[in-house]
Amino acid sequence: MLIPTEYRAGFAKAQALDPEMAERYVRHTMQGDAPADAVMTALDGVPGERQREWLRLGLERGPAAIPDAPDALRALLAEAERVPDWFDPALTRAGCRAFHGHSEMFIGAFVGAVLIEGFSTLISKSFSITGRLVDQGTRRLKQNNRHLSEIFIPGGLERGGDGWKLSVRIRLMHARVRFLLERSEDWDAAAWGAPLSSAHIGFATAAFSGLLLKRARMLGVSLSAEEARSFMLVWRYSGHLMGVDPELQAATEEEALRLHRIGTICEPPPDLESILLANGLINAAPVVAGITDAAERRALVRRIYAISRALIGPTLADQLRYPPARGFGALAVLRARNRLDQALRRLIPAFDRRRRAGQFGRMLGLSFEGDGELSYRLAHHVHAEKDNTP
Repeated sequence: MLIPTEYRAGFAKAQALDPEMAERYVRHTMQGDAPADAVMTALDGVPGERQREWLRLGLERGPAAIPDAPDALRALLAEAERVPDWFDPALTRAGCRAFHGHSEMFIGAFVGAVLIEGFSTLISKSFSITGRLVDQGTRRLKQNNRHLSEIFIPGGLERGGDGWKLSVRIRLMHARVRFLLERSEDWDAAAWGAPLSSAHIGFATAAFSGLLLKRARMLGVSLSAEEARSFMLVWRYSGHLMGVDPELQAATEEEALRLHRIGTICEPPPDLESILLANGLINAAPVVAGITDAAERRALVRRIYAISRALIGPTLADQLRYPPARGFGALAVLRARNRLDQALRRLIPAFDRRRRAGQFGRMLGLSFEGDGELSYRLAHHVHAEKDNTP
């Protein structure tokens, strides 16, 4: 197997622990998403307005609504509408209830740990080169939060739901960035493999599911076995819609953590791009939260750094150049507050309803930008600052 140079040292270590998963992960670093990549090839040269109209109609109404669109796009949408045998929408209800009952802690774990851990891989190269996270961190953070929120709204992953449309849209946006980077002199395929590779999309979905459950528990969230299984099912189906290869789809929390653990070993240590992305995400959080006072922003950033360091561990935090901070106290306070909150909600149903409503409202504020309408615009230039084509 031809291994990208940046993965060779990590692969040797991972192979000694789990040769099957190590081989699977590194093999997928050289692969993209063939059906979605075929769509981008077919759309090359098509005016942007026509592309957007096809995507809008296709995602909202299905392939029959775009008979003049390329066959590759219509085939991908038709395949996305086929529900796999393992998915039952009724089984997602427990996971949706659990997420919305603890949405503050889940989003806190997502922003303070899981996103950071995801961007500590070589996926940071794709976002850094294009500038679509460094220069637009606040917008991207809202978009990640929105995807997380929409897939856990009951019915959100059913055909026509915003969670369904967002998941398929993300697949197409990733394919577009991959199409541009593969043709850019900035991308070193021999060293890094494929941009936004199949391995990285699978790794991210494993982190957003199994690792997110683990980090949320570190914040004091307590879930039943049924709720955890349901949570995993939501993310497995969203990952399926995002184009995650079946070899990298995690059906259980244990499978997700295995993929994340071996993938982390295969990946090289975080580089400058990962450092910039991780610190940029943390500093964007107060802006996303709508905090305008400079002193309050600084205080919140310090608190997020402390919590994030405690969640991801000192080794990764130091690699990402976090400022020195003590995280044990911050986690202890959060866990104590969360357990008291859960106890009050069990004892006082009216309090539980108010807390859920309040959390839902704050979650919307952290997730939506502008009027909340989905954008179907595809990038036209590899660098975001030069992408002014309509």
